[in-house]
Amino acid sequence: MATLRQLEYLIAVVEHGSFTEAAAALHVSQPALSHQVKALERATGTPLLERLPRGVVLTPAGRAYLGHARAAVAAAALARRSARAVAGAEDGELYLASVLSVALGVVPSVLRAWYQRYPGVDVVLQEFGQLAPFHEAIASGAADVAIGPLAPGWQGPVHELGREHFVVITGADDSLVGRETVGLAELADRRWVHYASSHGFAPLVEDACAAAGFTPHAAIRTTQTGAVPRLVSTGLGVGLVPANIVDPEFPGGVLRPDPPIRRMLAAYSRPGPDPLMTEFLQVARESAEVTPEHLKPLLPDS
Repeated sequence: MATLRQLEYLIAVVEHGSFTEAAAALHVSQPALSHQVKALERATGTPLLERLPRGVVLTPAGRAYLGHARAAVAAAALARRSARAVAGAEDGELYLASVLSVALGVVPSVLRAWYQRYPGVDVVLQEFGQLAPFHEAIASGAADVAIGPLAPGWQGPVHELGREHFVVITGADDSLVGRETVGLAELADRRWVHYASSHGFAPLVEDACAAAGFTPHAAIRTTQTGAVPRLVSTGLGVGLVPANIVDPEFPGGVLRPDPPIRRMLAAYSRPGPDPLMTEFLQVARESAEVTPEHLKPLLPDS
């Protein structure tokens, strides 16, 4: 019989398009993830995924199975919420959805404040590389609360957290070090530490560069937002990242792009009388560090 965890693992592999990225998002080893999915396929009696050299796709049976898997995960989340509504907000478990970069740059400050108030309430973090599956997780009920860009047309409780700024980063020996701003057109001839095409920031970078009149030359592409500052610091090229993932000790240059690039982040949940979700949104509004303190002088309108 399939377990809830196996269903969640299958959904993650489909949403991320590969076992490697799904394992990273779930914080499990790739062999453990693969073992659980194979066990699910054995229990089902048929392959659900077709393994390809560059990722995975659903088999016809997998496509038929996926909708039921999502429904089962959503039903389990609803059962958790119903039980918590009776038990109150002193203990329990919350499923939090976020996009990868926000999970790296903003979520830690929220979780730190949350556990100070509610040490008995565990949070299960679900990270997504694309906005569509992230929004689907909260809309379907697979997640209880979300931190990230707001889903279009969202009707549930919402707390805006602030505008997330993107900054240009360079190596320590770059001629731009010491400047506060840079026009993207100035970077037309530079090498870029770019995002893989499957990453949600790839179109953001390409659209911004297109507006400046050029296509970025990717010296290297990565699926991990957090890898960009490390790669840039070695001199591989320039990068565009959320300001909140730039460490105070980053050795290179940090510049505000002109015109600015930013997006609104929010904490939101599905409607319902759930004390844990209500409390989490309040804690997120009070504690989210959307712009890090060390970069507020550079980003005065944050």
